[in-house]
Amino acid sequence: MKSKTVFICQSCGNDTPKWAGKCPYCGEWNSLVETVILAQKQKTKISKLKTEVKPQRLSQIKKTSLTRIKTGIGEIDRVLGGGLVPGSVVLLAGEPGIGKSTLVLQLSAEMPKVQQSVLYVSGEESLEQLKVRADRLKIISDKTLFLSETDVDTICDQIEKLKPKMTIIDSIQTLTTDELSSPAGSVGQVKESTNRLIKIAKPNQVAVLLIGHVTKEGIIAGPKVLEHMVDAVITLEGERFANFRLMRSTKNRFGATSEVGIFEMTDLGMKEVTNPSQVLIKDRVQQTPGSVIVPTIEGTRPILAEIQALVVPTQLPVPRRVAQGIDYNRLQLLIAVLTKRLGLGLGGYDVIVNVAGGLKIEDPGADLGVALAIYSSFKNLTFPSGAAVFGEIGLLGELRPVFQENQRTKEALRLGFSEIISPVKYKTIREVVKGKIWKI
Repeated sequence: MKSKTVFICQSCGNDTPKWAGKCPYCGEWNSLVETVILAQKQKTKISKLKTEVKPQRLSQIKKTSLTRIKTGIGEIDRVLGGGLVPGSVVLLAGEPGIGKSTLVLQLSAEMPKVQQSVLYVSGEESLEQLKVRADRLKIISDKTLFLSETDVDTICDQIEKLKPKMTIIDSIQTLTTDELSSPAGSVGQVKESTNRLIKIAKPNQVAVLLIGHVTKEGIIAGPKVLEHMVDAVITLEGERFANFRLMRSTKNRFGATSEVGIFEMTDLGMKEVTNPSQVLIKDRVQQTPGSVIVPTIEGTRPILAEIQALVVPTQLPVPRRVAQGIDYNRLQLLIAVLTKRLGLGLGGYDVIVNVAGGLKIEDPGADLGVALAIYSSFKNLTFPSGAAVFGEIGLLGELRPVFQENQRTKEALRLGFSEIISPVKYKTIREVVKGKIWKI
């Protein structure tokens, strides 16, 4: 009996032999996913193996040392918790043009320098195109093996034959298997291809790095189960036409998810940023209304970022609110607090807020900096260049403490900021704006 494919409903679990837009059992639309059903002979073999497995107590399990594979790029090792774990499968996701392929091509050249073998599999580019890109980035690596292939079974055969320390798949959405009739990138193909790579990676102790695409809604393309199947999920963020990129870990079975790696996009590819605070504020224009320095926390690392605000009279019936690098809803909340607690008449003004350098800040400790930047631009008052600001703002206008206040303060003092405006010194936003901190 040969293997066959059926279409299983992701809502009710029933299967049908043919695809349909609507599940005939539960009536759910677009829920049928093509799935491979193993042959009867294979099922019997698997069942026999399962009966031979015996559960063990925790004290009976042999302890093994976890030796991580160094990638040669410190910021990637930081995000992964010290390096790649042999046999782990990592998903790297990001928007088109953010620099995923550039980063992994550099990674494939750095790992052989630390005595680690690499197999680079490209399903999107030919070997000649990879050569052109490597020449443009001035990457020289004769020890890395390159393969242009989309058939996942062929790739698995090469992995089992070569047994490299790491295999890079660019990208998982291009892989297919002949046992499924659906096109590349479909839910069934992505799920089945990932499953086969995991099965070949674990017993051979080969670390696999999958590149995944992001949809226009900002979520990882493919089935949500893809994120559950892999051992780690890291994302590359940043404005496409800005210089800086942030690498975050949203899932890591072998380490913490709190670390962040920072890169700068240059003509020669991604460059590690070891002192991001100094780089981000070095081109700051001082003595200008609407500019405030905020010590924010990215992972466990304090970073100084410049918050810029521009408040101008509107020419529209409804004033615009533009947020670049901060949450739009958070900006609306802060504008409402400024209007209610400080009496600012922002109803007839456009409010535009930007984080310089293309960073995206989710830290609530940046609230006070955003509010003071808006107030500074609205009143045309210059914020002192030697001051740094942090603190969360509540709906009543009160300032709330934030985590890692000491680290924020130390980072600001290290870079020459003599005055720290925070919830330690002030209790409300009104106390701050009425203080003697402004320059006309």
